Amino acid sequence: MGLTLALAGCGGSGEGVGGGRLDAIKARGSLTCGVDGKLPGFSYQDNSGKYVGIDVDVCRALAAALFNDPNKVEYRELTSSERFTALASGEVDVLSRNTTRTLSRDAKGGNGLEFAPTIFFDGQGVMVPLASGITNLKDLAGKTICVENGTTTELNLADRFRELGVPYTPVKYQTGDQTYGAYLQGRCAAVTSDRSQLAAKKTSFPDPAAHTLLPDVLSKEPLGPVTVNNDSGLSDALRWVIFATMQAEESGIDSNNLKQRLAFAKANPNQADLRRFLGVEGDLGEQLGLSADFVPRVIASVGNYGEIYERNVGKASRLKLERGLNNSYKNGGLIYSPPFR
Repeated sequence: MGLTLALAGCGGSGEGVGGGRLDAIKARGSLTCGVDGKLPGFSYQDNSGKYVGIDVDVCRALAAALFNDPNKVEYRELTSSERFTALASGEVDVLSRNTTRTLSRDAKGGNGLEFAPTIFFDGQGVMVPLASGITNLKDLAGKTICVENGTTTELNLADRFRELGVPYTPVKYQTGDQTYGAYLQGRCAAVTSDRSQLAAKKTSFPDPAAHTLLPDVLSKEPLGPVTVNNDSGLSDALRWVIFATMQAEESGIDSNNLKQRLAFAKANPNQADLRRFLGVEGDLGEQLGLSADFVPRVIASVGNYGEIYERNVGKASRLKLERGLNNSYKNGGLIYSPPFR
């Protein structure tokens, strides 16, 4: 893209600031991202074999910030049980795989992970065959429920049914493919996961209209990318790359008007906030170990948060999910960026 090439000389590379894994990624010349790889809307391969989705766009955005090229990413498909081990071992640099932020995963005494900002606010749901006549959780008394092993989904299911006093039998599988395959084969009366995942998987069923999501929401599921703990260079860079997409939407900057807004910022020295955000003045990029123009690189490559949402899971996608909590705070949602200053 011509714009990204033109921006390449806008500032320094930030070499030597990030340290740790960030410098190793720069030296390698590419980013390794752990993804699900089979979840429409979040990470999957399209008809051309290209990885797409919200989680994929996070990886592309970070690669754009680092290398001025969103394609310098190697994707590794990981199951739920593999993902944290792969991150801790260094097999992947970043885990961008619809992962729920929890205390035990974040804490040093738990998984010891470093969570980036939440990129999708979700909740756990339950899906059943429409012909089953099941309309609420209590209708599942004494029945089987398919669930992926080693996930917060499994734990939330146990907690909610314990609270309700409803007996059920969990049927656990190691991967999502196994879980949904078993459900479609009728081995379980229902299947449970994040509501967005259920909606995404449903689009690939032979007869999507034959299945329905119950209205019950079993949990809070703030989903976001993850890095290893105690590596502030990489975690800070990822954090502010994501915030950049959110701030861009709030500021009315998108991939279509970026050139105009950048030209306006350069021509108007009184536009301090805009100039800092777009890297026209100041050293915010350098502080992160990135180039001064890292924000324009990101927006040129993946767009702002609203663009990312709409094309992957929103109105322009097969899922057609409403923004809801994933709207800007100005529109009643929870998407909010701290100041770029």
